[in-house]
Amino acid sequence: MNTIRKIGIIGCGVIGASWAAYYLARGFDVSATDPAPDAERQLRELIARDWRLLSRIGLSPGASMDRLSFNADPVAALADVDFIQENGPERVDIKRALLAEITPAIREDVIIASSTSGIRISDIQGAAIHPERVVLGHPFNPPHLIPLVEVVGGKETSPEVIERTLRFYRDIGKKAIHVRREVKGHVANRLQAALFREAFSLVHEGVASVADVDAAISHGPGLRWALLGPFMNLNLSGGSGGIAHVIDHLGPPIETWWADLGTLSSFTPEIKAEAVEGIRDELGGHAVADVENQRDDVLIQLLTLKDKAADLP
Repeated sequence: MNTIRKIGIIGCGVIGASWAAYYLARGFDVSATDPAPDAERQLRELIARDWRLLSRIGLSPGASMDRLSFNADPVAALADVDFIQENGPERVDIKRALLAEITPAIREDVIIASSTSGIRISDIQGAAIHPERVVLGHPFNPPHLIPLVEVVGGKETSPEVIERTLRFYRDIGKKAIHVRREVKGHVANRLQAALFREAFSLVHEGVASVADVDAAISHGPGLRWALLGPFMNLNLSGGSGGIAHVIDHLGPPIETWWADLGTLSSFTPEIKAEAVEGIRDELGGHAVADVENQRDDVLIQLLTLKDKAADLP
């Protein structure tokens, strides 16, 4: 495999543009493609917006927004790239058609990593020439700030491609994890979905307001979860006995909580209205853009501190 110098970006929406900004900031050439009208202008505007934050984090040598090129024709845009990050619509038929169109025109050793949140690689890779090089590279939004990338192969993906993909992401500063089996939502979104279900249930049952549920996480366990995952946090809670001590002593009550958790299975109009009204109350006149900007500002400071904390896994 050639050294990766040029990245192909398919789809220039929020996720694709964020990926493009990240790769440019890491010093790659980026060739992007999107058939939507005015896609290039919107892409360049989104990258310019993200560049401010990426500059604060630190740019790699040679990084420049001028190293972005755009072509609405995917075959022309991807002809000489070394790695592809696909961010097309979440539809199996569209992704299969795209793979069938582009793979005859790209080198056989070029990995195609899909950002899909919910489609199995096994369901789309068969449309590609050399399906063994199609793999999941699922980021967490926004990809230019959040380090996590989930990597999982489909039934035809080669182990060597999975390993190369993990190594590539890690080499450019991402926290890449290997998901060993395809499951809906991968890992992080499944964990979020479990929490979302209980959060909506607590509000719907009148146990707490939207603002208080948000505070319960952002001023409580969420502070620790930004530093350590659920297993390591439990391990620290157990003192010298670690996670085994926690399970021995808190396992039985936790099992009763599991049995009592909400069982919501759909977003009814009533549940949606409760959430919308709750968010309006929680914002209390603050602009969403101001909340987002302050979140990103604190997030950058946190990421900087985490980089310096060598003992945090």
